Amino acid sequence: MTRKRDAALHPSRAGCAVLRAVAQLRPSKKMPRLPAVILIVPVMLLALVKPASAHPQCLDFKPPFKPPWHLEFCNQYEQFGCCDQGTDNMIAERYWDIIEQLEAAGHELCTDMLKEIMCQECSPYAAHLYDAEDPYTPVREIPGLCFDYCSEFHSKCRHVLKYLTVNQLLLYAAERDVTTFCSMVDLPDQDYCYPTVLKSSDLNSNLGQVVEDPRGCLQLCLTEVANNLRNPVLMLHSGDDTHRMFIAEQMGFVWVYLRDGSRLEQPFLDMSGEVLTTPWLGDERGFLGMAFHPKYRDNGRFFIYYSIQVSSELEKIRISEMKVSAYDMNVADPYSERLILEIEEPAANHNGGQLLFGVDGYLYIFTGDGGKAGDPFGKYGNAQNKSALLGKVLRIDVDGSDPSGMPYRIPPDNPFLRDPGARPEVFAYGVRNMWRCSVDRGDPVSGYGRGRIFCGDVGQNRYEEIDIIIKGGNYGWRAKEGFECYDMKLCQNSSLNDILPIFAYSHHVGKSVTGGYVYRGCESPNLNGLYIFGDFMSGRIMALEEDRTTGNWKERSVCMGDTQTCSFPGLINQHHKFIISFAEDEAGELYFLATSYPSAMSAFGTVFKFMDPSRRAPPGKCKQKPLPVKVRGKNFPFVPKELTVLGTNEKPTRPPPRKFKLPTKPPVRSSQIKPTMTAAGNSTTGTAVKVKPKSSDKDTKKKNMLKPWKKDKMLNKKKASTQAKKNTLKQKSKETTVSVKDKVKPKTNQTATETLNTSNAHNGLKDNKIHTKRKIHQRKAAQKQSGPKMTIKESTKEYPAFVNKTKTNFNVRSNRTLTRQLKLWEELFHSHVCTETAA
Repeated sequence: MTRKRDAALHPSRAGCAVLRAVAQLRPSKKMPRLPAVILIVPVMLLALVKPASAHPQCLDFKPPFKPPWHLEFCNQYEQFGCCDQGTDNMIAERYWDIIEQLEAAGHELCTDMLKEIMCQECSPYAAHLYDAEDPYTPVREIPGLCFDYCSEFHSKCRHVLKYLTVNQLLLYAAERDVTTFCSMVDLPDQDYCYPTVLKSSDLNSNLGQVVEDPRGCLQLCLTEVANNLRNPVLMLHSGDDTHRMFIAEQMGFVWVYLRDGSRLEQPFLDMSGEVLTTPWLGDERGFLGMAFHPKYRDNGRFFIYYSIQVSSELEKIRISEMKVSAYDMNVADPYSERLILEIEEPAANHNGGQLLFGVDGYLYIFTGDGGKAGDPFGKYGNAQNKSALLGKVLRIDVDGSDPSGMPYRIPPDNPFLRDPGARPEVFAYGVRNMWRCSVDRGDPVSGYGRGRIFCGDVGQNRYEEIDIIIKGGNYGWRAKEGFECYDMKLCQNSSLNDILPIFAYSHHVGKSVTGGYVYRGCESPNLNGLYIFGDFMSGRIMALEEDRTTGNWKERSVCMGDTQTCSFPGLINQHHKFIISFAEDEAGELYFLATSYPSAMSAFGTVFKFMDPSRRAPPGKCKQKPLPVKVRGKNFPFVPKELTVLGTNEKPTRPPPRKFKLPTKPPVRSSQIKPTMTAAGNSTTGTAVKVKPKSSDKDTKKKNMLKPWKKDKMLNKKKASTQAKKNTLKQKSKETTVSVKDKVKPKTNQTATETLNTSNAHNGLKDNKIHTKRKIHQRKAAQKQSGPKMTIKESTKEYPAFVNKTKTNFNVRSNRTLTRQLKLWEELFHSHVCTETAA
């Protein structure tokens, strides 16, 4: 129905030809009156209206936000809406320009209603009010008004319309009658029309909060960031203010992605010749971890963790240091590898694989328990054996070497440094196979939580768990799995003293946890403080929220938003099942990496970015200034593959606001104004308007085709010469002079008046009485000649808005009866528009 109405507001020549042909077949004597037909339409529309489903959306096709500062003009939307201070000031400036024009013309100011209508651009439902939520239909120039409010506006303030819109059909409807006009500005969904939209509890009760589905699941949306990756196991940034992202594939390639989404042709690192991996589904070996030194920008050092095979039999995990090339910032030096640590792996699974630097500057290494089932190595297993490096969290200092010859030092505060039965590298123990850990950046305001290390520890038979790593902590494996006992004998040992997980879930939810991050980004403020993670096998995404008073963590279910929730450009609401890893960019925004076929050789991996569709940060707050990246060679632009909810990247835009060019002439007081005689013999008071001499038909035609702002520019250039010829022009002119008053803009020292050009008889925005009388006489004469058929003398040349080339989709989801009524409504409107065009 929206598209049908917009078709009536923006007819094309082809549409006119069809409607004109149909109109000729109908008997003109029994032509129904237009208001009677339109009265039927609102009733039918109301019958089809469904209950409101809240979907806040701005005219820029993005979620609303909380402005960072107080709004001076549209202050009713300063808690949550679509305007920041800059937009608010712009609307206020347009408002005062219109008020000046109204004062100068002697019209009623209608200040309250004018302000209310203009401020709807700041409404959190602005896209609905202006029909912008559908990217295939034109955007309105005035918001949708409820019928009662529209009727009041029409009776008191319809003279303001010409300052809000240049749509001639809308202006004509306003002059015709209230029913015609209000039916055109009505909305199909009555819940969103102004001011009813302000009164709906369903629409306004949870504004700005994360949308929940009926089950209480938080609905989030995604954007596609990268694709065609072979089991992408990690994505990380280098922390050097370039905002590049490095994505590693399990087979040993690391690729550089620039901020614009493009990928460099040459890989940053190629370890495919050294890495042990196979095409088997679910093989846990390969290139598993990487971490950039905290001072990478200065020293170019980074560390890698991967599987190797020695003599075709012995398998190990290797941790090495490498450096970036001295000649290319996007390529690693392949000859710079320095061995840090190697650990023998007794089985092919449980290889761990996480490397990260803590806020203390030390390198943390997370190893698996060695593989197989139940940690069967030794009396207590590797995880509980502090003399083994498997099943541990290790912490080392890589900024120096040990006198004993080790390529690293032991931090002096490591918990088991003086324990003869423990390796000094051990920071925590009792872990099974921690897959993906992260460091909390801390709350961006208070810093709360900064430095905490979160890990997902993959379970054995029953439970998956999330842990916060504490120095010297025992995380229970193999004595415990989650909160439950696994080995009864070890579990009942009084010396176990294990640290319980902050959260655990059973295998009916998922069977292989993938650790995530605490969101500390800028773009989605509602997500701040949520720890978001997932499960590799089930593809489920989950979140934990901390209760700061008790220290307990509560689960918050996360699901993909429905079609309406994710109806924003470029957003998707589905992802691949196998969630391999989570990631955080340099700005703190959150991503995850998933594939539809978990093989190291299959290029089905995709990177997704989280987005909260209910609230965003204010425009400009999250802007970054990345350092330039010198690229040598080619790069491939990003081409998305996932199906977006809208199926288009088009963004409807708000029509540009009308700008009034006001001359900087001193104000004229009423006592200085002398009455002047018009061409009709009527006296008017005000400042006499300069009238241009008549020009040739060619020049007039060319001038009429100029846009309004170009006309104003030409007037300003010719202002001096026109002033010099003022007396001569007065004698030659036979046109009506229009008087205007000058008024000082409130709160400013700027004074100006609007100069109206009366020589252009085809200007649809004039409110000249003589011009109006002539048009009425012309209409009556045309009606006498053509009989009872209703025509509009003004042609489409006089009303260029009639021939709007906006492409409109005419598909309407309605029954046949409604379609016939709408067609009849359009034909009646178009017949008026097109009669002169046919001539």
